Amino acid sequence: MPETQIVFLLSDATGETAEKMVMAALLQFRDRDVRVRRISHVRSKNQVYEALDEVLAAKGMVVYTMVNRELARLVHDECDSLGLPSIDLLTPLLMRIAEFFGHSPRETPGLLHGVDDDYFRRVDAVEFTVKHDDGQETAHLPKADIVLLGVSRSSKTPLSIYLAHRGWKVANVPLVKGIDPPKELFAVDPKRVVGLIIDPQRLLELRVTRLKHLGMDPKAAYADYAEIEDELRYARAFFRRQPWVVIDVTGKAVEETANEVLVKLKLK
Repeated sequence: MPETQIVFLLSDATGETAEKMVMAALLQFRDRDVRVRRISHVRSKNQVYEALDEVLAAKGMVVYTMVNRELARLVHDECDSLGLPSIDLLTPLLMRIAEFFGHSPRETPGLLHGVDDDYFRRVDAVEFTVKHDDGQETAHLPKADIVLLGVSRSSKTPLSIYLAHRGWKVANVPLVKGIDPPKELFAVDPKRVVGLIIDPQRLLELRVTRLKHLGMDPKAAYADYAEIEDELRYARAFFRRQPWVVIDVTGKAVEETANEVLVKLKLK
């Protein structure tokens, strides 16, 4: 098998711009085993040296976006001396625009995304939420701003991701009949936990669609109406024993449910 090749993305901001451009370019090389490694917030010479040591060890390629011309020049010169293939995605564009406008660029990292504390808070929230989707890493549940609990296909994941993009660290936990929820769930402030319920017919439709999409038998127990009713009875009974907010997601857009979550938890 061909050796995995690594493209390193160096940026003095988040590196999202470089990553999108590189991923678009890599679509033309689907036959190659390529991994992309993003190194964000590189804003000092030492950070440049450390990053390039890693690139050198992996025999990788460097793609960089540095608005600071001194750092961009350092990356260029170091890559040149180390024999590392590299490309500067930003400096040529900045210089050409500067010529057009007749003055130098501001050289402030992150302006493309309006980077501020709120932006980084949202980035952290999304990373946390992805790591804590569908019952993963339950030991960290008490660190979540919001914990969602519900049976399979009750909109836990899309709702979690939507709230994360609003800046909330969200964890979601599947509620499975006959299996106790993780003990860490009960260490979470009950004012931050939401139980999700849904109409059984709507849940049946969602599960049948899911099974068909996976190429599985849509008549499996997972999509059996009687089984679904039993699951939901179990969920409602469980929620009644807890001091949690309970929200019915039936027929609601994700945005509407998210707003209801924030209102009922008094987060807005």
